[in-house]
Order: sequence, then structure tokens, then C-alpha cells
Amino acid sequence: MAKRRKVSNLLGLAVLSTVSARPMHPYEMASLMKARGKDHDMDIKWGSLYTVVRNLERHGFLAVEGSVRDGARPERTVYRITGAGRDELADWVRELIEVPETEHRRLEAGLSVLGALGPDETAELLRRRLDALDERIAGNRAALAGETEVPRVFLLEAEYALAILEAEANWVRAFLGEITGGTLEGLAMWRAFHATGDVPPEIAELAERGAIES
Repeated sequence: MAKRRKVSNLLGLAVLSTVSARPMHPYEMASLMKARGKDHDMDIKWGSLYTVVRNLERHGFLAVEGSVRDGARPERTVYRITGAGRDELADWVRELIEVPETEHRRLEAGLSVLGALGPDETAELLRRRLDALDERIAGNRAALAGETEVPRVFLLEAEYALAILEAEANWVRAFLGEITGGTLEGLAMWRAFHATGDVPPEIAELAERGAIES
């Protein structure tokens, strides 16, 4: 099970990783993280950056190094990572790599209530999703192939993201094939429900027993 952290927002992890190289002010942190595509690696809400930085300082993971002024712009506070911050960064990364966590995906939520749609409409939606997935996969493959000068160790998150997309596309393609090929178990009941509005007795019984989550 994941630990309860003093700062649990993944933006805090990105900040600690970025500042571990050298002290910098929040605007520079954001610029570097955006340039490195951190918002593709994790769910980042940039509007919360300053709050996250202040929380990291409050808990002793960052400390004020000084301040800088660029021309007529307001003075900016420069932060450095502390020893406790480096420990927190390493421990957080260990947990993310070691501990599997349930990550609720939008597709999983949709599949859990798929009975709201009929098989034919579902098949059409799956075709559209598959087209979008194939396009993203092709783009990601091309981007990875173009990184000829970057050591693979710095591309692992992109490889993982591509593998997840490919796995999803393979699953969607197989599921779509079962619907269109008529081999999906329970397909006849699914069609009958949308044709008549009547829930098959065996499904109603299972639902009453709590065997099917809605």
C-alpha cells in the first residue's frame, strides 16, 4: 500500500526531481518541467505549483536559497532541495516503482456501465477509439525512433506509455472483433435488453445478489 505522504501531489515529486540538480525559482522549475514533458508523465495542474512549493518548504523538503530579480520584474524566491527532500524524493520513487496501485482509467469506468449503450453503438465507438489509439501509437513510435542521441535510460517513461497504449489497442481490437463477429458471451442478452428494455431474469438475479456491480 502506498504511504501517506506529507505532500502527496505528484507535482511535488516533479519539483523535487527538478530542483535536485540546482537551486531555482518556481517559474524556472515550471519552464524546465514543461520542456521535459512532465505534464505527459503525470497529471500536473500548473496552477497549484506555488502552493506545492510552499508545502514542500513547510515540511522541510525545500529551503529558501535566496532571491533574484530580472529587470523590472518582481523579485523571485530561489529554492534548494534539502537533505530531507532528497530522502523524500528517493523514497517516493522507490514506492512508485515497487508498489502496484489501482489506477482508475476512464475506459474502465465506461466499461463498468457499458449496458447503458447497445452493442452496435459500442462497436462504432470502439472503432473510433481504436483509430485514435493507432494514431497516437504511430506518433509515439515515430517520436521514440527519432530520439537517436538520447540514451534509453532517459526514454523509459515514453516506452512504458507506448506499451500501455499498445496493450489497450490490442484489447479494444479483440473486444470489437468479438462484438462484430458475434462471439462475445452474453451478446444476445445484451441485444435483447436494448431491443425490449427487459433485463434477462438471470442477469437480474445476479444483480440482486450483488454479483454484478453497476
